[in-house]
Amino acid sequence: MSGTYVLVIAVPQTMSVDVGALGERTFEAGTYAYIGSAFGPGGFSRVDRHRELAAGERDTRHWHIDYLLGQSATTLETAITFPDADRECELATQLPGTPVDDFGASDCDCAGHLLATPDAETVREATVDAGGVIDGKR
Repeated sequence: MSGTYVLVIAVPQTMSVDVGALGERTFEAGTYAYIGSAFGPGGFSRVDRHRELAAGERDTRHWHIDYLLGQSATTLETAITFPDADRECELATQLPGTPVDDFGASDCDCAGHLLATPDAETVREATVDAGGVIDGKR
C-alpha cells in the first residue's frame, strides 16, 4: 500500500543536527510533524523504516527526516497514513505549525515538509480530521 504519511516526533531538548546537504540545523525542544510520501517501491514500508531508524535498529540515512529520527533523544510518537492519497504538499501547508525551511522539500516549492507544531495532540487531531489513519486505525 502507498500514499502520504505524517510522523509526529518529540524532541525533548534543543539540539543541533547535521542534516546532510542542508547542513547544521537547530531544533528547539517540542513536537514536530513530518509529511512524506510513500509512492515508490515498498510503499508504506518506508514508515516502518523510519520507525526502525528512530528505535536505533537501523543506521542508514536517506532522507532529511532520517537525520532527526536518528538522534537518540528524539521519539517517533505516531505515524498517520493517507492510503492511496497524494497529499504531501497540501498537508505541509494546511496542518498546524511553522515550516522548518527547506526541510524535506527539496523536490517541490513548499517552504518545508517538517513543521514545528503546537503539540502532539493538536497535530494528531488535525491530521485525523483531514482523513488520516493513526497506526492503522480510523
